[in-house]
Amino acid sequence: MKAFVVYDGKVLILREADTYRDGTNKGKYDVVGGKVKPGERFSEGLKREVKEETGLDIKIGKPFHVEEWRPVVRGEPFHIVATFFECFADSDVVALSEDHDHYLWINPKEYKNYNIIETNLPAFEAYLNR
Repeated sequence: MKAFVVYDGKVLILREADTYRDGTNKGKYDVVGGKVKPGERFSEGLKREVKEETGLDIKIGKPFHVEEWRPVVRGEPFHIVATFFECFADSDVVALSEDHDHYLWINPKEYKNYNIIETNLPAFEAYLNR
């Protein structure tokens, strides 16, 4: 699951830190996301992931895109299917987790100006065309 966290019309992107152990996109920007834990509702998992990665509390809006990709993490192949949701933050004050080393609030129309991971590019197009 992925969150397009929105505040004042801007979308939050996070840069993957070189020290992120499970990272496959070091130095590139991503939107917030993660996995649902066993027994956890997806909505609670999405709120948890956003809180862990950014310190932000969110309200979850509607899903707007589904994407899949197949990364190799520490030599193990994965198949990820992600649903992207528009989410709304009450603040733009971000407290990054150790997995990320920088963040930006961007105008979503300008996403091509940033080093965003390729798997998010179709989601930005879908977000703009909703």
